[in-house]
Amino acid sequence: MAKPWLADFSWEAVTVINSQLCETKHALHKPTSDGHDTAQSLWKSYYRKAISLAEAVELCRECHRIAPFCFFNGNTFVAIIGIAIQKVKGLDVTERYVLQSIVGHIVAGTANAEEERQFRELLTKLE
Repeated sequence: MAKPWLADFSWEAVTVINSQLCETKHALHKPTSDGHDTAQSLWKSYYRKAISLAEAVELCRECHRIAPFCFFNGNTFVAIIGIAIQKVKGLDVTERYVLQSIVGHIVAGTANAEEERQFRELLTKLE
């Protein structure tokens, strides 16, 4: 099920989302010297491409891990994948909620083995 899941989110949009999250919490919005260019390059290489949902989740997880911004990297990429998940068809309300929760944990790096299993199970259902 390859789709351009993240095509609505240019790097400029990613930056605006992070800026808004930082502003809400009165935190510094600034690119990091270590990860910003790397994450930006990675994002721009893939965000418009038709990729699987698992690959979209992994791209968000990897960009969070690289930490392109000083604060709220996880929140930024969790918000993006959460919006992208609204495009998923074939799930009931409960399954959509579970999927959104699980991918948020995967992107944030806090998913446990059971959540990883449930994610794979939901992906199989969507194929």
